[in-house]
Amino acid sequence: MDTFIRVDASVEIGTGHVMRCLTLANKLKKVGKHVAFICRGAEGECITLIEQQGFDVYTLPIYEGSLWNFVSDYWEKDANETIGVLKQYNVERLIVDHYSIDIKWEQLVRPFVKSIMVIDDLANRKHDCDILLDQNLYLDMETRYEGLVPSSTKMLLGPSHALLRDEFIEAKKHIKPFNGKVERLFIFFGGSDPTNETEKVLRAIIPMIEKYALNVDVVVGNSNLNKIQIKEIASAYDRIHYHCQINNIAELMAKSDLAIGAAGATTWERVFLRLPSIVIAVAKNQVEVAKAVANTGAIIYLGVSNETTGNQILINLELLYRDSVELRRIKQSCENLIS
Repeated sequence: MDTFIRVDASVEIGTGHVMRCLTLANKLKKVGKHVAFICRGAEGECITLIEQQGFDVYTLPIYEGSLWNFVSDYWEKDANETIGVLKQYNVERLIVDHYSIDIKWEQLVRPFVKSIMVIDDLANRKHDCDILLDQNLYLDMETRYEGLVPSSTKMLLGPSHALLRDEFIEAKKHIKPFNGKVERLFIFFGGSDPTNETEKVLRAIIPMIEKYALNVDVVVGNSNLNKIQIKEIASAYDRIHYHCQINNIAELMAKSDLAIGAAGATTWERVFLRLPSIVIAVAKNQVEVAKAVANTGAIIYLGVSNETTGNQILINLELLYRDSVELRRIKQSCENLIS
């Protein structure tokens, strides 16, 4: 086995880590690498989804605590369980995408792999890695990992290294020509959407849908605990189209004029497709990124989820709907950010 990926998903931590690792796994698979995943069982995990994409998954036992932060002694148990899988193979590279894993875990596992790659965006802990990838934009992007990784670590920093699935590369060829109007809206807050922003946004914008005859694509993941009521809301309006755990998100984005979503990994997908977006941070680690991207003019950032009201969403949507000059400016800022 050439490559193993240690990553988790759950209702609590969302699906973004797994989705970007799947993107990388598929790219490695295309160049002939054999890739397998190591994931811990949890409510909202993506193990079946990973297997459906053709990858083996080695499942670790369910952990009753928070996957955001392993307790002080559990990291070692996690490392040893991971080693139990790795030692059966000659592992060329281990890829780690996990906020609860740091240098202690990596040093314990290192004897069983030839190299370690870390995907991170917090820059809040030390790593023992050969490559570090942080695809996000920060004002201190070039210096934020100083002292946290060995001097020999290869650094892949910024949105030019964004992990974009092939479907987005293809969809870029078919972006809807800009006519200055907002006719179709795209809504997506990640696979789990733990703060239920999707329902908040839908209820807030219903007056606009009816007033301007907007078509709306609303996307949720299987791990979204509110998907049933979201589907019920959508079913009451002919112009709201409900999608659950789909494979054509890029296609939907490419034919949209405006998006409303979270400030996570999907930010780079929207920016890449030049899709103007209204953004809400649904986790603390999204705030700094959202502010930095908003500073470039590539998104409209409203703030964190618990401070953002439906009325704010509606007002900003109305403003953008009426301002084709601003929409064009945002699209150009997206192009400047990721060419």
